[in-house]
Amino acid sequence: MTADPKALLRALFQSAIDAASPAVCLPPRLPPPPPGRTVVIGAGKAAASMARAVEDHWTGKLEGLVVTRYGHGLPCRRIEVVEAAHPVPDQAGRAAAQRIMELVGALGADDLALCLISGGGSALLSLPAPGLTLEDKQAVNKALLRSGANIGEMNCVRKHLSAIKGGRLAAAAAPARVVTLLISDVPGDDPSVIASGPTVADPTTNADALAVLDKYGVREPAAVYRYLQGAAEDTPKPGDPRLEGGEVIVLATTQDALEAAARNAREAGYTPVILGDLEGEARDVALVHAGIARQSARYGQPCAPPCVLLSGGETTVTVRGNGRGGRNAEFLLALAVALDGHPRIHAIAGDTDGIDGTEDNAGCMLGPDSLRRARQRGLHPRAMLADNDGYGFFTTLDDLVVTGPTLTNVNDLRALLITE
Repeated sequence: MTADPKALLRALFQSAIDAASPAVCLPPRLPPPPPGRTVVIGAGKAAASMARAVEDHWTGKLEGLVVTRYGHGLPCRRIEVVEAAHPVPDQAGRAAAQRIMELVGALGADDLALCLISGGGSALLSLPAPGLTLEDKQAVNKALLRSGANIGEMNCVRKHLSAIKGGRLAAAAAPARVVTLLISDVPGDDPSVIASGPTVADPTTNADALAVLDKYGVREPAAVYRYLQGAAEDTPKPGDPRLEGGEVIVLATTQDALEAAARNAREAGYTPVILGDLEGEARDVALVHAGIARQSARYGQPCAPPCVLLSGGETTVTVRGNGRGGRNAEFLLALAVALDGHPRIHAIAGDTDGIDGTEDNAGCMLGPDSLRRARQRGLHPRAMLADNDGYGFFTTLDDLVVTGPTLTNVNDLRALLITE
């Protein structure tokens, strides 16, 4: 059994990241070369590493363009890599999206559009619908990021304000064959939600997007609201002939990452329990995890120690304070308050892309002594949680998990280790 809980938790987190590496999961799923041209296009935090994996294993001619987050690029020989802003789009992403539409618009029936999609692609592939501006989309993104909207709700709005998402990229590529390789960062792995589904039919409507804005009280910019109320055209729907023959291949998911972490835990002598791919407010999810962990520690249910509780997915944070911190820092600070220094429970929470929200860390770690050390430094955990300042809490304790960009993204991993 691994003696150091902190080392084991870091190893579990790394195994989750490794399971979603494009270099491992992408090459076996490549389609055969077409009679004509192959154009690679794509977007997401893993776009550059996916493009590199394609180049390393493609036997024919190749060209294309992918867009990834600043700092997540890799040099490629034949596929151009452009970096842009995430989670709020910028002009670099808009220009790249326009060029991608021009590339696929020139394809014919003998050609292949190989689309590489991963989490983050929705913000990176930002081409406003006619009549809207980039500033309109930036304002809506900022409002939804602060509102507590989940990723499905956010991407529903994004695709209906876009000229490229919600199946419009595949429609523009017709009559070429479109093959989409996906790394999923959304609960349920729905291709129409991942990066707002640029190559798949969209079952949602403009009215659905309006309902999301109403739910969270987002009424500005007024141009967005007017557009959704009066748009003459909706996204391509199931059965659209322009999307016929398209193929979608999911390469890696949160479940793959959870199973990899579970194998690692079992080898270390801990019984793993996978709780699932979860959503909800980060501090609410923390309360549920704390309750299950205490039940395991005291009663051996649902697992007897030594054991580890594993969950993935994407929580949300309704921002009410002025502190710094992503959803994983928020989760762990709420967990720390709920556990109140439980002597046998250790935890890690981090984003597999290496960036927790907009900060420089992937996540944080929590130990039985975290609250004691925090109070010795004059920190007030409940007040910092109310201020959404999880980053400030854990950076003061030197308990940040810093990996740098991992060049993949299957969303978050949370692990709670219960010792004997």
